[in-house]
Amino acid sequence: MLRLPLVAPAPPAETLPATSLRSAGRVAPASRRLSRGHLALAPAPQAVVEEIPIRHHNLCFLGFGNVNRTLVRLLADREPELRDRHGIAFRITGIASRRLGWIADPNGLDPDARVARPPSAANSWESDRKSGSVREWLAAARADVLFEATSLNVQTGQPAVDHIRAALEDGAHTITANKGPIVHAYRELRDLARARGKKFLFESTVMDGVPIFSLFEQMPAIHLQGFHGILNSTTNVILSEMENGLTFDEALKKAQELGIAETDATHDIDGWDAAVKTAALITVLMDIPVRLEDIEREGIRDLTPNALRNAKRDGWPYKLVCRASRKPSGVQASVRPEKVLSTQPMARIAGTSSYAYFETDIFPGLAITEENPGLYATAYGLLGDFVRAVTTDK
Repeated sequence: MLRLPLVAPAPPAETLPATSLRSAGRVAPASRRLSRGHLALAPAPQAVVEEIPIRHHNLCFLGFGNVNRTLVRLLADREPELRDRHGIAFRITGIASRRLGWIADPNGLDPDARVARPPSAANSWESDRKSGSVREWLAAARADVLFEATSLNVQTGQPAVDHIRAALEDGAHTITANKGPIVHAYRELRDLARARGKKFLFESTVMDGVPIFSLFEQMPAIHLQGFHGILNSTTNVILSEMENGLTFDEALKKAQELGIAETDATHDIDGWDAAVKTAALITVLMDIPVRLEDIEREGIRDLTPNALRNAKRDGWPYKLVCRASRKPSGVQASVRPEKVLSTQPMARIAGTSSYAYFETDIFPGLAITEENPGLYATAYGLLGDFVRAVTTDK
């Protein structure tokens, strides 16, 4: 019997440096060969390691409410992954809000400490709420990226439009969660971003962080013919509670206590929020400029608990439905309560969930359902836009 001596095990592979995780070469299995009656292993080839270049970015946050605060926490949580997989390093150099005023330090800020308003650091720049300007602030912070998350102005989109224009002119990528600038100044801001070689992105404006706009960017030369869906979660919650027996005022109060509805929920109840989201989708995805007054709009104030219960019992529950359809003259769009057959997917959208159904010339139907998102979903939309902006800026 031929006895083959045992071969000593190969030494363990060296641990790859953190910067090589994205593109480390795969080690081919060692080839086998016989030599003088012995079974031996040829040494495995060395892995080819490509280090990812790290690029540093100064981040500024305009509006420091729930969305941008959550984004700061998400960025801190994902910092190792952003560096190791995408070559992204960052520091926060600017924070501004009505309460805090304008704060900037190109050497970096601690957002938690700044919210507490300690004495200014030696190298920091601050101005009070009234005398500061967004351009001075961006310059002091040496901003590379602006996250704009101020309050929605339905009628004009201001001052968010001016904020975004200033950031793009200053040479910063601009990412917003504010729907107003999309409806009132999308083409101007898009063209300005292109002229300056920067990105103007807004994935969080319609369905939190669900990649609607970037999805269509991945489908070139496709034509959107229309869409429908449920895009306002506040009214969805109120209608569900009224179906369960609460009055309108009781359902609204419960939604406010849950943190779903604002203290002044007029924009939601009267259909403005849904209309602005509808206009944003039309403007960007259908490439048809549309005014809010061109969208038929009806809110949920006139619906009674009795009507809602009867409709649900009959298998046709009410939903606040957004619709848009391409026409030879442009687009026909509406936001209004509709009875929806209970067997349809849209009828099963409850709580804070959202739904959008797109009709294109290639794909007859593409549906997206978002199940009960939280603030982290909205913050993720901003983070995803950040990665897209800076990884294509090379």
